[in-house]
Parts: sequence; structure tokens; C-alpha cells
Amino acid sequence: MNNNYEMVVGLEVHAELNTSSKIYCSCKNAFGLEVNSQVCPICMGMPGTLPTLNEKVVEYAIKMGHALNCKINSVCKQDRKNYFYPDLPKAYQISQAEVPLCENGHLDIMVDGKTKTIGVTRIHIEEDAGKLLHDDSFAGSLVDLNRCGVPLIEIVSEPDIRSVAEAKAYLETIKSILQYINISDCKMQEGSIRCDVNVSVHKIGEPFGTRCEMKNVNSFSAAARGIEFEANRQIEILENGGIIEQETRRWDDAKGESILMRTKENANDYRYFPEPDLLTIVVDEEKIAELKAELPELPNAKLKRYVNDFGISQNDGALIAESVEKAKLFDDAVALKKGTPKGIIKWILGDISKYINETGKSLSEIPITAKRLAELVEIIESGKISNASGKIVFETMIAENKEVADIVAEKKLSQNSDAGELEALARDVLAQNEKSVSDYKGGKTNALGFLVGQCMKASKGQANPGMMRDIVIKLLSE
Repeated sequence: MNNNYEMVVGLEVHAELNTSSKIYCSCKNAFGLEVNSQVCPICMGMPGTLPTLNEKVVEYAIKMGHALNCKINSVCKQDRKNYFYPDLPKAYQISQAEVPLCENGHLDIMVDGKTKTIGVTRIHIEEDAGKLLHDDSFAGSLVDLNRCGVPLIEIVSEPDIRSVAEAKAYLETIKSILQYINISDCKMQEGSIRCDVNVSVHKIGEPFGTRCEMKNVNSFSAAARGIEFEANRQIEILENGGIIEQETRRWDDAKGESILMRTKENANDYRYFPEPDLLTIVVDEEKIAELKAELPELPNAKLKRYVNDFGISQNDGALIAESVEKAKLFDDAVALKKGTPKGIIKWILGDISKYINETGKSLSEIPITAKRLAELVEIIESGKISNASGKIVFETMIAENKEVADIVAEKKLSQNSDAGELEALARDVLAQNEKSVSDYKGGKTNALGFLVGQCMKASKGQANPGMMRDIVIKLLSE
């Protein structure tokens, strides 16, 4: 990107809530069911039907509002957003315009080891539209209305994001929080979370430029690529003397470019007006406080703690913090004070993650407890067993569901770290390998590896390899 320009990014994240039923009717809220099997006159928009608000939707939205430090509006309403599209049978969407459920919040993210605060303009509730189906086996389009009425929250950021890295960190943190408070499954492949991206550019020191919006970007990596492309597209236009038109574009990730859809609408194009079929939303302050008390420690707070308290890298900390299961395992293991935090995180991100990825199992499905992990790290770091033996312990623990101490005893994996015994063993080995000793002293340094190997063989693999190497070097220098 041209260094004379600065990008300005705002993000609108749409997250499907994992309630049992839809937002205004009792139809099942589930993905992947037979086409048009979870519909009723209400979510199909039949004339004369009356919606009833799902209370859980309000509670979930308030929880997210607390998580993003928002002001919760205890009294608010819903509005009709009017537009015509084939998958919207009512020709309007019930949303919130003037008074959202949550507003004026912020989210702290970490980028390059530094914390940055991104403003959150609002969080409001709304219903999802249906889905158009296209296939080579038939002409035209078909519509599946199962998704009509699925509850959404829309999280709108302030235009505080200034780089692709910040955008990605913001989106990943939002996703992690939704999963931590268990209000959305965030399965991007199912459309459970998607975002609209607003991008503008301006020369540094000048007023903000005209923004363009990319709709329904369905992965965070695609959002990152789309932001970079759109910023460069606008800079090229400005550098060639053109002007940026406010417009809505579609990101084509396969082609790596954004494509014009239409001139951007303004809010008045939607002809918002209060929804006449729904009562005002009123939530008492006691309930609002109760929902706040239910929040766990959130992933962005965990990441900050991991980096500041344990000296863990931002990248490693983020990989742990973004997973509810991995973060719990790490926190519980560290609390036992039996291994260093860095040693514990190394095992979680290494062998444990590798096993999970290869088998498709979750942490809860394998016999790795915080106690077993902490004990494994402790005996490796204390020198009682080697790293190689640690892998044997881990594999046996997974296969046979046994305790660390039992595996070490059964397989005779204990490492000998007695300096006196190791030196005596090394002297014997060196005495039996005079030629290799002479070779080493004559400049053939690869003889060292052979001698250490012979020492390890003589100890039946139980010598501390680091200590053994140091002792052999010391004896060779005498």
C-alpha cells in the first residue's frame, strides 16, 4: 500500500445466535435441515401473522454488549427495514434503527504486542433473511426459507481500524468472545458469522475519504484480502485523478477482486419505521446486572494476562486464548505450579494440538488433564526424563489412559542426572574408545557425537543427554 495514504476500516459483524428457536416464532433454529422444512406462516411472512420476540435473543445480545463494554439500553424498540429481495418474503426485515439494545462500547485488541482500543458503535438484534439456491441442474434460482427468522446480532465498529492486521485481530477477538460466552457457534462455513467491510483511504493529514462497502464476506482471511485490495483500488483511482464513489461491492475471493453491485444506499432508502406488531423491549436493571455477572474472563483479557504475566509471545498467547478448551487446560495446569507456563503452552500448541488435528477429537475426548500435563512438563524440566521420553509418556497416556508416574516407572524412563555416576560412566567409555578420543583431539569434532552416543548406549538410554555431553566435553579437554 502507498505510504502516503492511510486506510480507514469499519466492520459490521453479523453473528447468528444459537438459540433453540427462531427470533419471532417457535420454528427450530438449526442448520442443514431439509429445504423449507423449518418454516411457518410467521417466518414466511404470511399476511396477518404476528411475531413474538424470543427472550433469549435479548439476553444473548446483552451479554455481548457487556463483553464489549457497551451501554445497555433497558428500554428500546424494533423497526422495519424495508427492501425488496427474493429471499425476504415480507419485503422488510425486523431490525433496530434509532435505539439499539447496546451502544457506545469498545474492544481492546492486541497487535504486535501493543494494545489498541476499537470503538463499538452499537449491537442490535435482527432477523436473518432466507437463502437463494443456484445449481446447474435447474434454471433460475430457488429459495430456502429455513434461515428466515434466524436470530442475528449485528456488531458495528467505529472506523478506528487502520491496518489489515488490526482488522484481523478485531474479527478474531469478536469470534472468540462469541464462543466464550456461548451465544454463537461461529461456523463460518455455515454462515453463522459473516461481515460487511467498509473501507476508505485518505492522504495522511487530510480528512477521511469516501467509503465503499463489501457485503457478506464469509471468512476473516477473505476480509483481510478484500480490505487490502479495496484500499489499493481506491488509491490507484485517486492517484490517477479520479474520485471515489460511495458504493456497495461484492468480494470475489476466487478472483481476488471486489465487484460493483450497486450505488450505496443511505439509511433513508430503507424507510425505517417502528415495528407496529412488537411491544417495546424493557429489561430491568437487575436482569442486566445478572447477565453481566455470568460472563467469564474473556479471550482478549486472557491474552493480555498471558503476555504480561508469563512472558508468552502474542502469537502463542492468541492461539491458546482463542480456544475455550485450550485456555482452560492451560490455566488449570499453570495453577498447579508444577511446570513453567512456557513449557505447558509448548506442549498444548505442539503435541496436543497435533494429535487433535490428526484425529479430529476435542480436548474433552482425550485423557489429557491439567494435572497430567503439569506433571509431564515438570518431570521433563527437572531433568527426570528426556524430551524424547516425554513423547513416549504422552503417547502412552493417550493410548492407555495412565498416570505420568506409572508410565515412567513401567517403561523405566527415568533419566540419570547424577553427575558422579555419569562422569564415571563417561571415563570408562573414553578409555574403551581411545581412537575416537585421539580423533577429537586431532580436530575431528564429529567424533564427539560418537562418544556421547556410546555413553548413552552404555547407560541404556537413561543418562541425561545434556549433562552427558557436557561431561564428555569436560573430560576431553583435560
